[in-house]
Amino acid sequence: MTVTIAEELLLLALGEDKGKLLINAATLDLALSGGILAELALAGRVTKDGKKLAVAVPDPVGDQELDAALERIANDKARTPEWWVRKLQTSDLRDRLLTRLANTGVLARERTKALGIFTITRWPELNSAVEAEIRERVAAVLTGATPDTRTTALIALAKAAGLDRKAFPDAGKARVKELAKGDWVADAVTRAIANMNAAVVVTTVT
Repeated sequence: MTVTIAEELLLLALGEDKGKLLINAATLDLALSGGILAELALAGRVTKDGKKLAVAVPDPVGDQELDAALERIANDKARTPEWWVRKLQTSDLRDRLLTRLANTGVLARERTKALGIFTITRWPELNSAVEAEIRERVAAVLTGATPDTRTTALIALAKAAGLDRKAFPDAGKARVKELAKGDWVADAVTRAIANMNAAVVVTTVT
């Protein structure tokens, strides 16, 4: 089955047994919005024009999430990729992608009570073949196979979020850095995460 880059990233970020996140949720959310931009870029819908994100082709892709993001970008003034990474980033995006993966049978949705009061939702894998294909493709590229643009974009976003070390702990750092170099979407995610973390530090100190 076909999944988007954002969904691929989300699957890699979920623990395979209990469906818990391997990285901070806020960091993941920024990476997921980067995944939306990366998918639009690969589809030829958006591009980087100088320092700004530009719509190259306004035609819908045929995916609800992607088309909604494309319409927002097209109807706004020119802004930086980092601005759009922050703008598209919400926990709602993560929830919608999780629900899509559950509706297509990739994940299961499990709700439990913590202390008999708080509802906790976990997303364990139901169809492991989807993530297995992603991991096989990424592992091949990380070990020297000729990279395709989609896998390269996924690796770059994983690196930006610090997910590469969790999902592929044996991957060579030099290879990951080489593949991620020059990826403008991942660079925007890296800056957005750095600014978010800096803001948290300032808030904590003050």
